[in-house]
Amino acid sequence: MNNIKRTLLFNASNVALVVTALTFATRGGFIAPWMEEFSLTATQVGWIVGTAFWGFTLAMVVLGPLVDLLGIGKVLTIAFISHLIGLAMTIFANGFWTLFFSTMLIGIANGSVEAACNPLITALYPNDKTTKLNLFHMWFPAGIVFGGLMVYFFDRLGWGWRIQTIAMLLPTLAYGIMFLGHKFPQTERVTSGATYKDMLNAIVSPLFLFMAFFMMFTAATEQGTMQWITVLLSHSFDMMFSEGVSSILILVWISAVMALARLVAGPVIHKMSGIGVLLFSAVVSGIGLYLMSISSGIVLFASATVFAIGVAYFWPNMLGVVAEKVPASGALGLALMGGFGFLGG
Repeated sequence: MNNIKRTLLFNASNVALVVTALTFATRGGFIAPWMEEFSLTATQVGWIVGTAFWGFTLAMVVLGPLVDLLGIGKVLTIAFISHLIGLAMTIFANGFWTLFFSTMLIGIANGSVEAACNPLITALYPNDKTTKLNLFHMWFPAGIVFGGLMVYFFDRLGWGWRIQTIAMLLPTLAYGIMFLGHKFPQTERVTSGATYKDMLNAIVSPLFLFMAFFMMFTAATEQGTMQWITVLLSHSFDMMFSEGVSSILILVWISAVMALARLVAGPVIHKMSGIGVLLFSAVVSGIGLYLMSISSGIVLFASATVFAIGVAYFWPNMLGVVAEKVPASGALGLALMGGFGFLGG
């Protein structure tokens, strides 16, 4: 770890994940203006939005196995350049194809961040992987909070989707500058002396296959539910208050709860272990889902808060358990876990 600025690299990774979250948080608010300005059909919008997801998966599947070979720094360079070009193309978009390719590049950038930063965190903090992965992944819901508030207030100021996209260039440039010229550690698999064959054997081990299979279900519990929970809560508040509550603000609240839960994950993990935290998450999220199914109004809101606390620990702790229990799986193992999670979500 000589000459490696651990704290700086960790903070830069956090900023990169914030950019990823901003692109997710704002995309839904851009659809209606895009349809109106460029006369897009619902099918065309579906293609544009969908390309962000398969761009992410493409980066995870292709770059994940190559992180050890290329190095973490080169994969993050791909992420930065793809973010920069993708956002610039979005700002100057003139129709379907520019939006299609810009969104694809942003998806590739987001997947590259996930493919590079997870093994970077485990290499920087080999003795505290799960806690640091929780702190790193805290910045995704935190980024959703920033993005949601940006959309809410910028819309009210009359600042459209182009200005909102320009705003996303600022943290993009920030993480690029923070990473620039710094030395990156080798991945944990490389430093441990595990061979490529060891890595391949690790990803077909019973524990890894078990974790990968259930990653789909934990991600579906988190991401699948989050896709309709804001609509459900917004409808509930519409019945309670004459003016209702913006669905984006509900998303901000749920994301803030998740960010706070991940922020305080360290003491929880040290007391319960990563597997214990996953069991806790399953129980609490299950209780939250059940309460949401039988409640309404403010009780529904409280139930959703319980659910958010439960699901907050799923993604980072699934990665953390794999990193700690199957370390030979390396960057490929973490990338595959992320890919299975995205497939399930």
